Amino acid sequence: MCQPETRTHDYRRHGVTNLYAAFDTLSGEVIGQLTDRARGAEFLGFLNEVDAQVPAELDLHLIIDNSSTHGTPEVKAWLSDNPRIHLHRTPTSAS
Repeated sequence: MCQPETRTHDYRRHGVTNLYAAFDTLSGEVIGQLTDRARGAEFLGFLNEVDAQVPAELDLHLIIDNSSTHGTPEVKAWLSDNPRIHLHRTPTSAS
């Protein structure tokens, strides 16, 4: 009996790019950032960018996944200093 050729299902990752994006549902405008790493520092950079670009009188509601980068002590401290920004997490394993 002849055995058909087999191949592994493994794949190789050749780098990762992380996308942070805030979408204004009214205007359709997107504030986005690409990063090579996914740490709290990169997320804070994105939050600062969104905060700077959106008028101060508006509250911001951001839907995020359950990445550990969104809950670092630095992020929590930043959020407590910026009460207009509200984070809403997707259910675990939903993203």
